Amino acid sequence: MARIFITGSADGLGLLAAGALIAQGHQVVLHARNKERGREALAKAPDAQTVLIGDLANIEDTIQLAEKVNALGSFDAVIHNAGVYYYPAPELLAVNTLAPYILTCLIKKPKKLIYISSDMHESGHAKLEYFDKVIGKITYSDTKLHVLLLCKAVARKWPDVYVNALNPGWVPTKMGGRGAPEDLNKGYETQVWLAGSSDEKVKVSGNYFYHKKPVSYNPQADDVLLQERFLSTCDKITGISFS
Repeated sequence: MARIFITGSADGLGLLAAGALIAQGHQVVLHARNKERGREALAKAPDAQTVLIGDLANIEDTIQLAEKVNALGSFDAVIHNAGVYYYPAPELLAVNTLAPYILTCLIKKPKKLIYISSDMHESGHAKLEYFDKVIGKITYSDTKLHVLLLCKAVARKWPDVYVNALNPGWVPTKMGGRGAPEDLNKGYETQVWLAGSSDEKVKVSGNYFYHKKPVSYNPQADDVLLQERFLSTCDKITGISFS
């Protein structure tokens, strides 16, 4: 049995992944941005260990969320699932980029780290120069490239942790919309597999998965100098250093 923390697990793919992992016998801690959504999440996943509250659009809230996670002890896996789409650039950057950076830096090292990216990252650009003046400049695609840059940097620096990212596909969640063409179950099965399985195929690092298979990705993510600039920029904006 693994202990797993999932950000953004009050609904959508995060909640579905939580339910699947709980059904497999794992101990899951949920996350919601406010108390009301937290109560709703626990009502939908009553066998979860607990739910932690923190608004990832706020840096101080995100720091406090990391402290709450650490207060529960160590985790076998952390799934960085939380994300927003139809939001202004500052919220996109805060939730999709800075929050996973902060939580990665501050949460005690798990055995596995899983980051949710998107195939839209392929048209993204780092745009590091806009991190402190993001109005109208940072897009969803950019933030999903940031997630992959973070994944690649952490995988390179932490060889003792299995660190991977994935594309869940365009599936019919609240974010994806009812008309999304892909299978909803396929949207969460890869993160469930990476976090909860003892399969030898998950004992890898630095991969980008789609439907449990490594696939190609934007080559910018492999640029070590860009990874280092990304980490330094996040450090400058948040005041939190990656070690």
